Amino acid sequence: MTTIISIAGILTLAVLFVGVLRAAGWSDFAGSATAPQQRPVLGGGDPQTHAWQRFHVRYYTMTLLFVAFEMEMMFMYPWAVVYVAEGGKALAEMGMFLAILSVGILYGWREGIFRWE
Repeated sequence: MTTIISIAGILTLAVLFVGVLRAAGWSDFAGSATAPQQRPVLGGGDPQTHAWQRFHVRYYTMTLLFVAFEMEMMFMYPWAVVYVAEGGKALAEMGMFLAILSVGILYGWREGIFRWE
């Protein structure tokens, strides 16, 4: 019950505060802004395209590269422990795993993931 009273008290204080500010002459800034202040901000100029214009998202190759390196690190830590016990067999398995991941990295390289645009 005290929680409801506290919430009601806070809402009442907020409404009173807004009422006092409005009575004192404060208003929302959008209504009293001048024409330059109402323009959209885009580095000081007018936007060249509409805000709803479609654009192509090209993050899939970066995601592929991230997954390749992340899976490599996630698999190499336990592999280091197993390598001590298994030896050459574990080394061959890690070589195959890295070869498969290298295919993904080469694909990303071909798609231009390492070019700065």
